[in-house]
Amino acid sequence: MHNYYVYITTNKNKTVLYTGVTGNIAARLWFHEEGARLNQNNFTARYNCYHLIYWEHFRNVKSAIARETEIKGLKRWKKEALINAFNPEWRFLNEELM
Repeated sequence: MHNYYVYITTNKNKTVLYTGVTGNIAARLWFHEEGARLNQNNFTARYNCYHLIYWEHFRNVKSAIARETEIKGLKRWKKEALINAFNPEWRFLNEELM
């Protein structure tokens, strides 16, 4: 069985949203946080965007990629609605998945 995740991360102040897809969400979150710590030159590092606030699970990579593309195309308010339905307090969920 395969596991794929579409996820949204944010920064400490919850002002920036990043949407991604991965087959190993714990490793990807570590990668985002480590990149920020090392001041790497990528989006999640520049904006310290490694706090997980939303995720969806898929068994099929094509479905996961299609969903990531769909979410990336949403307006901010629609992304916020997704997050609010899943995680109304916008708690950081990193520790729950590790």
